[in-house]
Amino acid sequence: MDFLQFRKIFEKEPKYRFGQAQKALFQDLILNWQEAIALPLPLREELDKNCPIEISAEIHASKDEKTIKALVNLEDGLAIETVLMRHKDKRNTVCVSSQVGCAMNCSFCATGKLGFKRNLEIWEILEQVLFFARYLKEFGEKITNIVFMGMGEPFLNYENVMGAVKILNDKDGFNLGARHISISTSGIIEGIEKLAEEGLQVNLAISLHAPDDELRSELMPVNKIYSIAKILNAANDYIKKTNRRVMFEYIMIDNVNDSEEQAKELAKLMSRSLYFVNLITYNLTGIFKPSSNSKIKKFKEILEKGGVVVTQRFGFGQDIEGACGQLAAKK
Repeated sequence: MDFLQFRKIFEKEPKYRFGQAQKALFQDLILNWQEAIALPLPLREELDKNCPIEISAEIHASKDEKTIKALVNLEDGLAIETVLMRHKDKRNTVCVSSQVGCAMNCSFCATGKLGFKRNLEIWEILEQVLFFARYLKEFGEKITNIVFMGMGEPFLNYENVMGAVKILNDKDGFNLGARHISISTSGIIEGIEKLAEEGLQVNLAISLHAPDDELRSELMPVNKIYSIAKILNAANDYIKKTNRRVMFEYIMIDNVNDSEEQAKELAKLMSRSLYFVNLITYNLTGIFKPSSNSKIKKFKEILEKGGVVVTQRFGFGQDIEGACGQLAAKK
């Protein structure tokens, strides 16, 4: 759907009509505009003609059915992947893509191997959430959390990502609390600075994955532009302006970044107020192997001993290539 066209149609309508349409679309989860009975029939027909809301997607479920991956077909023939994670505590988290492909070329990520195709439009971001909201409705459930951790670098599509976030948060949109929305960046400092000025209580996550610049540059070429020191300075400024925590993501890769010495180096960087580290098991995408459970446990213990707040993310959807770093829009 062309979101600009959608807004334009309502320019000639009473102001309250746009709110009615958004509520029908994002909260009532209509499948076509004829179901939006609060709107006049001529308006519904115009919307059906110019702003269709059908979503073309193929779904793949993990064996335990805790993870559902959707391959969403875009109007220009390209495709993206989005993932629903169903937690034991009844949370339902949608992992959203912000670009087709990615320009970051991180060595541990399948998306980076695709190269960058284009940014997603606001509607193309929203329809990923809408698809799974409709899916969960069949089970009497709702989306509780959204993470911008799918394909692409969100801060290189800043305006469209924030446009989508504001609709997700809007009481006439999805009406999801900002604290239930997280945005992950590889360290695009300009995006971190902009987010600090937005006045939104969304969560910021920064992909770190190494305790020193030499290794981080090998794993993440973006580090040659945005070094660890620059990222930490930006994170500190963000905290000063927002008083919100910053999560630093750290993928555990066997014999690459998981030594005890590297844990001690990381602890020196991370042992400050409102920082916390999220350790992530590496999901197979190529040349690397995941760290053993014993190594991850020891790494975590060293960080905690160094005064670092640490959490550990457990994998979802590896068997359908729907886990962190595995999204590659395969048909």
